Amino acid sequence: MPSLSGVHHTARPTWKLAETVRFYRDIIGLPVFHAVSAKGWGPENHPDFIHFFFDSGNGSTIAFFYYFGEDEPEHEEPSAWHRHSTHTAWRVENEQQLLDWKERFEAHGIEVMQVRHEIIDSIYVTDPNGYMVEFTLQVRELTEYDRLDASLTLDAAIAIEQERGTRLTEIESLWRRKADLVKSKLAEVA
Repeated sequence: MPSLSGVHHTARPTWKLAETVRFYRDIIGLPVFHAVSAKGWGPENHPDFIHFFFDSGNGSTIAFFYYFGEDEPEHEEPSAWHRHSTHTAWRVENEQQLLDWKERFEAHGIEVMQVRHEIIDSIYVTDPNGYMVEFTLQVRELTEYDRLDASLTLDAAIAIEQERGTRLTEIESLWRRKADLVKSKLAEVA
């Protein structure tokens, strides 16, 4: 039986970017740990997003998905992206353990999706209730540069939202604003 090393992260969608960052970072005091900003992911119709993480101690994180152009559902049935955002990611210690889990699920006829995203390599399965379950291997340690990158990503997104008075709808504006923030940070240290 493959082994687990605790929860790596929990994840859920958010429609209130600034408020979520303020609550977890500024009120609870969890440092921003990492942010992935991506143009879609896998299927063609997957929206652009920011997937950002707060350090919740002992190697675990709490993460949120902010989907561009997606409004909070008014009904009980969330979109597939929102449904899959809410998941638990179990930590494995090495590549062999990740492959052992993949093999185990496949041997039971369970479909497995494997995705390498920046600092983690993960496999995903769906439980009988339709919940996404992730098994993840962190492939490198995070550094202060990762923390700075995450802060700049979120600062840029929040600034754009506040200026427009509406949610982000595409990722290129985020990348441009973040580049401007990087330039200004470099000018400060020069």
